[in-house]
Amino acid sequence: MAIVLGIESSCDETAAALVTAQGEIVAQRIASQDAEHAPYGGVVPEIAARAHADRLAPMIEAVMQDAGLELSDLDAIAATAGPGLIGGVMVGLVSAKALAMAGDVPLIAINHLEGHALSPRLADRDLEFPYALLLVSGGHCQILRVDGVGQYRRLATTIDDALGEAFDKTAKILGLGYPGGPAVEKLALEGDAAAVPLPRPLVGSGEPHFSFAGLKSAVLRAKESGQYADADIAASFQQAAIDCIEDRLRVSLDAMGEVGSLVVAGGVAANRSVRASLEALAEAHGMRFVAPPLALCTDNAAMIAWAGVERLGSGQSDPLDVAARPRWPLDPDAEPVRGAGYKA
Repeated sequence: MAIVLGIESSCDETAAALVTAQGEIVAQRIASQDAEHAPYGGVVPEIAARAHADRLAPMIEAVMQDAGLELSDLDAIAATAGPGLIGGVMVGLVSAKALAMAGDVPLIAINHLEGHALSPRLADRDLEFPYALLLVSGGHCQILRVDGVGQYRRLATTIDDALGEAFDKTAKILGLGYPGGPAVEKLALEGDAAAVPLPRPLVGSGEPHFSFAGLKSAVLRAKESGQYADADIAASFQQAAIDCIEDRLRVSLDAMGEVGSLVVAGGVAANRSVRASLEALAEAHGMRFVAPPLALCTDNAAMIAWAGVERLGSGQSDPLDVAARPRWPLDPDAEPVRGAGYKA
């Protein structure tokens, strides 16, 4: 039974996991850096890289001990090779290279976004290609058609901020601390989603792409006005974001062609209100809705190991001189989008 070690270090979670070709998570560990970054209201790249360097080797050793395995028992080592904060990515990838060389096993360099894109297949083995994917995280907001491992067609991306970034900035405006997404979701439960007149950028335009910068600015103005309760601002922001997602998906699904499932992945996929809206949208389109369990939504090594399993199964591996990449689009052939920059 093939087993792959996965390593994740692209942002502020240090993680290692062992996953089998049958989708069993044999062992996994994850260390958050929330406490280190909380005083700054966001991730500080140098602090993140140093934390990865301190924690990763003991974590890998602990995961191997948890599973009772030796390096020689592994069939491959998969590590995030980008996109992400380059210092952290290099820590994980160099560690994977050393282990692959020492154990004489294949190295598989994983696109972090592909880890998210394939993670629903780890949780739901009945999920078949092709499927529509909404990938929503702190750095990315995209709609893609997934036809297979390594086969991605991007239909939409953000022209400015990603949705997870907008959640974090809203939390900062409201003084909710870091990480912001869960805090905004929790506060929104106490508010009235119709209380604050916030914009829905690009809704009704017929354009497939996202824009959240204007919504974020409107949240700041609402807070500074002193007219609204924080809970109402949070609830109204969350509903505005959901309305944007639903509108963008309707446009993209019409242009995507036939797919059997609507899949959501990435950190924002942990938001229960977002999930509920997407489930209703999928039902209205006669599609199956699939979302990974909450533990697989945020950055983790199980999804990286699983992407390694998927690539190993199709005969793919990488040379030991493969480079870390701060930018790495899932669909390199997608046309550039105005303003998108590295988020494309």
